[in-house]
Amino acid sequence: MFSTALKKKMKRLLFTLTTLFIVQTLIFGQKEATTTDGKLVVLYDNGTWLYADSIPLYNIKTNDITKLEFPKTNSKDIIVSHLGYSLVYNEPHEQATWVAYELTKEETNKLYERTDKFIPDPYVKTKTANDKDYAGSGYDRGHLAPASDMGWSAAAMAESFYYSNMSPQAASFNRGIWKKLEEQVRNWAIEYEKVYVIAGPVLKSGLPFIGTNKVSVPNYFYKVILDYSKPGIKGIGFIMPNTGSSLPLQSYTVSIDSVENFTGIDFFPLLPDNQEEIIEKTLCLNCWDWKINNKENNAKNVGEKLSTSVQCNGLTQVGERCKNKTLNTSGYCYLHENQDEKETNTEVKTQTRETTSGNYTSSGQTIYTGPRGGKYHYSSSGKKVYQRRK
Repeated sequence: MFSTALKKKMKRLLFTLTTLFIVQTLIFGQKEATTTDGKLVVLYDNGTWLYADSIPLYNIKTNDITKLEFPKTNSKDIIVSHLGYSLVYNEPHEQATWVAYELTKEETNKLYERTDKFIPDPYVKTKTANDKDYAGSGYDRGHLAPASDMGWSAAAMAESFYYSNMSPQAASFNRGIWKKLEEQVRNWAIEYEKVYVIAGPVLKSGLPFIGTNKVSVPNYFYKVILDYSKPGIKGIGFIMPNTGSSLPLQSYTVSIDSVENFTGIDFFPLLPDNQEEIIEKTLCLNCWDWKINNKENNAKNVGEKLSTSVQCNGLTQVGERCKNKTLNTSGYCYLHENQDEKETNTEVKTQTRETTSGNYTSSGQTIYTGPRGGKYHYSSSGKKVYQRRK
């Protein structure tokens, strides 16, 4: 049994924490508080708490590091810097290996609209892909650094439409789960004042390609985010197959170390070694606020149209892609809008039957659990690879 003194101490601690939960609005995914006996605790928005000294990330002291978002480069890499983001261009694959930028709370205030003027990047000496490479390919020109992250400057917005910032993405991926992740990152920039973002395709030999310039079509995309501000220093990674999904974003989370293993890229090399090690190996989902407050998304009208027409994604009765142009955000013309509904319904039925087991392969791929309990992951070609039952 507990002693009377210990009971009183526990009551005081419980009362203090209860008061803090009631009085304080938890704006962030976590917040610091102090108990009556002077101990620092971390409060999470799901109602849980931990002593701060038990969380290694809370012992990190931040440093002022210029270009912290830049991955490690070699002597052959040429960094191309634009106003809102920087990149290293991969000429054999005709797209960037990575794009990197710092996104601040102030920069999420949208002052300028999308230009939708896709042009080759004049700063890439080896030249980039162009309109003809993507025309009729069936793939979206998917932004790596989102246009919506560049609305703070007319120049930054225009440069976000350089082809060096594009990669062939399935329409259901670009307009679905990838867009959702972009919105989530903007929300984190608002809540944590600023974040460092690196994104790109997973490039390797043997990928299919489009266009005369042979633009590789990636099977996977990645994104890593670093919050390097007190009190909640943390990092997180995502690896996503280039296909539509109705699964939550958390299903694709991995440690930054896992993304490094999967891509061969060394992220945040400018961090002190001890900090880099602990941040990149730690995956703490509770440390991040997963609510998305997107005013544009919530206020979207049903009849919203694209500013530039695109080729319909629908299939004709003979199985060929429709040649009609459409302004519908779904990517389907009026003749094939029902195909969009069927595709969405089929995707939801399929995807909701699989869940994540919370584990990952050695290369960072998410392990799923099927409706009958079988465990599998998606290979680099997008095929299911089942694990042997033990």
